[in-house]
Amino acid sequence: MKNILLSALMLFALSSFSQAAGSQPVMKITDIKGVTHQITGTEEGFKIKGLEGKIVFLEFFGHKCPPCLASIPHLIKLQKKYKDKLAIVSIEVQGMSETQLKQFVKEKGMNYIIVSNSKAGNFTNYISQRAQWTGSIPFMVALDKKGNVQFVQAGMLPEASLEELIRQLDAIK
Repeated sequence: MKNILLSALMLFALSSFSQAAGSQPVMKITDIKGVTHQITGTEEGFKIKGLEGKIVFLEFFGHKCPPCLASIPHLIKLQKKYKDKLAIVSIEVQGMSETQLKQFVKEKGMNYIIVSNSKAGNFTNYISQRAQWTGSIPFMVALDKKGNVQFVQAGMLPEASLEELIRQLDAIK
């Protein structure tokens, strides 16, 4: 029963995400290295300029969230292992300042794109509306290489599940 409910919720989230919001919004986020990433909303997901052709894991996390902290080493390993086909973009949503976040990233050895919520512009709200995200963390949206949303998950996924997700998304043509 739990699996059926989870599947139904995921289908609802995906169908909600895929409903066109009229025109394709263009948003910008700036990571802690000062790089600005342009994001264009599409009917089936979104495209991040410069990450075309890659699987993208968009993760919302918090620096005080135990499951979020536990997932960081997994994400570091996956980014290292799949650097040519995977891009991880994480947005910290528990209010860390830019300076604090830079120090946190350095201490944790995070090797993927990190953005403070204050530098995410209206992208966080966009995801909230399109993916029906209510603020629970960690929260992940996984895109295939075409920028289409293929998976939405509230809660931590084990490393093996993330590896399987990468394998499945890599197989999509």
